[in-house]
Amino acid sequence: MNSSLEADILEALVGLDRAVKSSAGGGPKPDLMSWFSRLDELSARLPRQTDPVLLHYLQKKSYEKARLFLQGREAENQAGNCRHV
Repeated sequence: MNSSLEADILEALVGLDRAVKSSAGGGPKPDLMSWFSRLDELSARLPRQTDPVLLHYLQKKSYEKARLFLQGREAENQAGNCRHV
């Protein structure tokens, strides 16, 4: 991971993942919009030299792929409709 900004994005992605998984148990629905807004705000602050793969995932809202990428688990990502892993 290259920056504290990427670490903040990873933290938000992990939080989003937890929120989604907690809602699967039938509990109260979490406020996912706050997570999406936070990720949009953080993503907009990434410098132009950011890894294009990460930028692609974030622009396409492929948040699980972005999380795996930032966790060093890119090999677990599956190819999407755009033919990009």
